[in-house]
Amino acid sequence: MKTALELNAPEMVTNRALLHWLSDIVELTKPKDIYWCNGTQTEWYELSRMLIDQGVMTPLNPELRPDSFLVRSDPNDVARVEDRTFICSVNEADAGPTNNWRDPDLMNEELRTLFDGSMRGRTMYVVPFSMGPLGGPISQVGIQLTDSPYAVLNMRIMTRMGFDVLRLIDNETNWVPAVHSVGMPLEDVFGNTIEDVPWPSNPTKYICHFPETREIWSFGSGYGGNALLSKKCFALRIGSFMGKQEGWLAEHMLLLKLTNPQGKAYHVAAAFPSACGKTNLAMITPTIPGWTAETIGDDIAWLRPGKDGRLYAINPEAGFFGVAPGTGFGTNEVAMNTMWGNTIFTNVALTDDGDVWWEGMTDKVPEHLIDWRGEDWTPSSGRPAAHPNSRFTVPVEQCPTLSNDWFENAGVPIDAIIFGGRRATNVPLVAQAFDWKHGVFMGATMSSEQTAAAEGTVGDLRRDPFAMLPFCGYNMADYWGHWLDIGRKLGKNAPKIFQVNWFRKDDSGSFLWPGFGENSRVLEWICRRIDNSAKTYEAAIGLVPARGSLNLEGLEMPRGAMTKLFRVEPERWLAECDATAEYFSIFGDRLPVEMTKQLQALRRRLKTATL
Repeated sequence: MKTALELNAPEMVTNRALLHWLSDIVELTKPKDIYWCNGTQTEWYELSRMLIDQGVMTPLNPELRPDSFLVRSDPNDVARVEDRTFICSVNEADAGPTNNWRDPDLMNEELRTLFDGSMRGRTMYVVPFSMGPLGGPISQVGIQLTDSPYAVLNMRIMTRMGFDVLRLIDNETNWVPAVHSVGMPLEDVFGNTIEDVPWPSNPTKYICHFPETREIWSFGSGYGGNALLSKKCFALRIGSFMGKQEGWLAEHMLLLKLTNPQGKAYHVAAAFPSACGKTNLAMITPTIPGWTAETIGDDIAWLRPGKDGRLYAINPEAGFFGVAPGTGFGTNEVAMNTMWGNTIFTNVALTDDGDVWWEGMTDKVPEHLIDWRGEDWTPSSGRPAAHPNSRFTVPVEQCPTLSNDWFENAGVPIDAIIFGGRRATNVPLVAQAFDWKHGVFMGATMSSEQTAAAEGTVGDLRRDPFAMLPFCGYNMADYWGHWLDIGRKLGKNAPKIFQVNWFRKDDSGSFLWPGFGENSRVLEWICRRIDNSAKTYEAAIGLVPARGSLNLEGLEMPRGAMTKLFRVEPERWLAECDATAEYFSIFGDRLPVEMTKQLQALRRRLKTATL
């Protein structure tokens, strides 16, 4: 094993397991240099200057977007690679039918072959990072090894990164080891130099998670969640497994603080699949006078029962890693104002005056751009100027609506949990679960309807339980069981659970609900339900607003729209129950009995409604 001196380790590094692991990876990947990231502004400038000089990053116009950069990836490395993402649990059944599984011993052999010499000629960056406030009771720490300085810069924005984290890791500390390589060495086995490219990546790609040892190995991709291993890999896949073992939850949820005109605050966590308005809700501007909304997180929440028996949550991230297209001043002014500077943009278009642009950013389309591939673009080009999955990485502290609660070490007490999906039919605008068990059933049956023939048969349901389908690190049925266990532990202190649907349509295909800021009307009703002050009536699928209990003052709705928004059609729902039963069947005897009971109870209520 290499000594701490040979590994260039700072003096505060005393964890023997860390040094042993690092020595092993250095021997395997054979980097030219080892650099320990300290997280300072000086380091940020040095790395960004290096990438500018290498032609990897383009500085934007400092008068328009100070200290911000544009990066273009390889066209073959533009998104998460779900088909190359694996859960390598010891037993295949523990990964479950919704995950790709590989035998951990065989996967280890394959990975070590791929990683052998993968960093020749490159620098290995040692990135110590904390998910959540340093030393917080819900926080966790990890070490990422990477040969991508682009990943390092993004990790500095997205996590608390640097030597302060190293000081927290002693020989008693649990930490998550993560190894990442773009898989393109700059020297061959004989020491001959290989020419570098602006965006190195390898056609062979793997993103592998070993739940029992809490390890993450990522090879071949330099993009997004494939390279920022703190995000989906640690915060959700490994995090969800850790939560199962330790009695907490790692969730694909936003966190939002709402304050009513009387000054009472409410905290909600909400899970939405992609393309369902998650970021817009996290940064909502209420249209109801006197109400304010503050952002705590837009993507990930870690929730843990507190000493008082309530459920507390943190946003473990320090930045936003958002999809650019569709984000604009008309749809999310808060997000746009967050990106005033200190932002890394990836695969968006470049304007002639040195700023960025993407579809949906402005109503007026520029007459000329350099597109995400680096080619000239005009509105007549017949192709998007920005890649559909182009991204922005920006510090969370720049968000104009950021709540001071984001800084709370112990998190915030959760009053309500919201599940949503994109449903043109069936699902009402809002419904409250009868109890925690029914709420878990709501989350387990979350789905969106296909919206275009290219994505599949229009109207078919795309299942995404808890919005965690790509991110749950173990058997989804066991995950539902874990939620049920958490509910039993919380008892009367459990948050109320709701389901929302902003996307119901009328017979002509038009949306019935205006959405965006008007969604605050639904949030207001939810807050009044937390206080038991909003009236409901019992529908077969849950408690829905009684007539007149939803605040519609100042909102003009077409005649009959509200009736349609809350219509529950028993026959269509019974057909959906059949589809749910078929979906549940893939989990076999791992399916919690309670899920079957909830489905049976829903059927009974629907059949009673038809009488």
